[in-house]
Amino acid sequence: MNRLGNETSPYLLQHAHNPVDWYPWSDEAFAKARAGDKPVFLSIGYSACHWCHVMERESFEDPAVAAILNEHYVSIKVDREERPDVDSIYMQAVQMMTGHGGWPMSMFLTPDGRPFYAGTYFPPEPRHGMPSFSQVILQLAEAYRSRRSDIESAGNEVRAALGAVPEPQRGSIDHAALDRAASRIVQGYDRVNGGFGGAPKFPPSMTLDFLMQAAWRRGGEGAAAPLRDVVIHTLTKMARGGMYDQVGGGFHRYSTDAEWLVPHFEKMLYDNALLARLYTRAWQWTRDPFFARIANEILGFVSREMTSPEGAFYSTLDADSEGEEGKFYVWSRTEVLSILGDDDATIFCDLFDVTDRGNWEGKNILHVAGDVEPHRDLVLRAKCKLYGVRAQRVWPARDEKVLSGWNGWMLAAFADASIAFGSYGDIVRKNADFLLTRIDANGRLIRHAKIKGLLEDYAGVAWGLTLAYEAVNNRRYLDAARTLADQILARFADEANGGFFDTPADHEQLITRPKDLFDNATPGGNSVAAAVMLRLGEKYNDVAMATVESILPLAERYPSGFGFLLGDAEWLAGSPKEIHLTGSDAGSFRNVVGETYLPHRAISYAEGEKASAYVCENFVCLAPTDDPERFRDQLARRSP
Repeated sequence: MNRLGNETSPYLLQHAHNPVDWYPWSDEAFAKARAGDKPVFLSIGYSACHWCHVMERESFEDPAVAAILNEHYVSIKVDREERPDVDSIYMQAVQMMTGHGGWPMSMFLTPDGRPFYAGTYFPPEPRHGMPSFSQVILQLAEAYRSRRSDIESAGNEVRAALGAVPEPQRGSIDHAALDRAASRIVQGYDRVNGGFGGAPKFPPSMTLDFLMQAAWRRGGEGAAAPLRDVVIHTLTKMARGGMYDQVGGGFHRYSTDAEWLVPHFEKMLYDNALLARLYTRAWQWTRDPFFARIANEILGFVSREMTSPEGAFYSTLDADSEGEEGKFYVWSRTEVLSILGDDDATIFCDLFDVTDRGNWEGKNILHVAGDVEPHRDLVLRAKCKLYGVRAQRVWPARDEKVLSGWNGWMLAAFADASIAFGSYGDIVRKNADFLLTRIDANGRLIRHAKIKGLLEDYAGVAWGLTLAYEAVNNRRYLDAARTLADQILARFADEANGGFFDTPADHEQLITRPKDLFDNATPGGNSVAAAVMLRLGEKYNDVAMATVESILPLAERYPSGFGFLLGDAEWLAGSPKEIHLTGSDAGSFRNVVGETYLPHRAISYAEGEKASAYVCENFVCLAPTDDPERFRDQLARRSP
């Protein structure tokens, strides 16, 4: 066992028995590199990454490859989900140096952490124009010995580029700018399959949420129709495709094709958090029961397969089982016939494109190919039977890391669904109570195990706790969210340029202090922090506005990368509703809120003898009412 045997990350533990003399990210590793004047080989991945497993089997388990690494390098293995700060810096470097990025990430550093060569997956033998991994590490070791000045120059150049600070800008938050952003996004719309661009396709959760808000703002059917069609068509196509687990619920990470048929089979907590909340909000907007069903199926999957006894949410399910990607999820027609019986199976196979030939590598990925609604009872019955059989298979590995930020996002999804559907209250309370245990007496937050919280964690947990307060009326959750927001202001603020750094001021020294502004696969810390502060109001509003203004010029140019932030801008440009509920039995009023699409609203509670509600907007409050239907009418009123 190498040094990774003492770690808590399942991904690092997977490599604990490699012959490579791995170090975790640590001062010890870099001190050894400096003492031995050796370059550092930095490998970054995550436990559900298919090609990370492939490279491990092909190279890191090979004693000959390990011997080269152990002789010439200090090798460091990083779980990108544990250390997104490290991953962010070196992902930016690999993209600058190669024009692309991804995992496994393979970086070659000087002993002080400067990158001088970068790549992703390297094969064990030369192929497709790629050198073998052994060739790469031998040639770079020789270059480090014989061409040190070139290595130092390359490292200095990359570090300077990583540390470059753009000129501060401020954007104007108005509906015209937001409409321009929406129009730019829609230019890439796939009118046939939904989504944007071609293969591969990732679920554009935050972009769709922004477009939904913009469509709602436009009001009338005519003005809203273009954006409404984009959102509804994409949501429907994704949920009917093979990227959605038709048997067990929940989305896989992305589709390898343009039709949403063949997924990359890992399941990520963050995708399902964002998508569950999106489908909940889509149901509120359209009242389409299909969207409600998908939201509840996602949340059912998470509560059943991704939740610990303490109420914490696990991180990922692997793409592979028994060494094969997707094996757990696919079916032969013969299997389906034997499980369901001839009559049900024939209908089910037609509805879900199950054939003798298969639609992927001789097997069948279930996707909706027919009209399910007339056969709803049959389909539900069939899915239960298939799930029972599938549960007897060898399950994909589960990464049981509990990451605070990701838990905050999923808590937000359950909290919104709790208000919308009148359920999940116990899950909300249990997870929120668990997250409170990760905040110490000084307001400091733990990300996972011994790893201290990053902006992603402070903002994510604060967001989840704020929505949990709205869902179940526990004041402790709101107070904790304010504590975390104060920590963000005190320790993460970028005083010179606005917004927030990814790491606190007292974080370990990296080669640059990362500040990731984009909403990529996960929402940016700045975007979520701004959303939290908008909900908290009062002294936090100005900070939220300044944060959004500092990023908006970039978001206008590249709107597809800023879906969450553009939603923040919609809030700031609009007229949020402040909803105040009084009385111990305010559930009927909360149900009215849950049945109404209000993309920009905050709920607060107060003591009172009688259940009542009142709505404030644009610094004006309507008269309180104890009639839920009158309250519904008040919520439906649109500002001029």
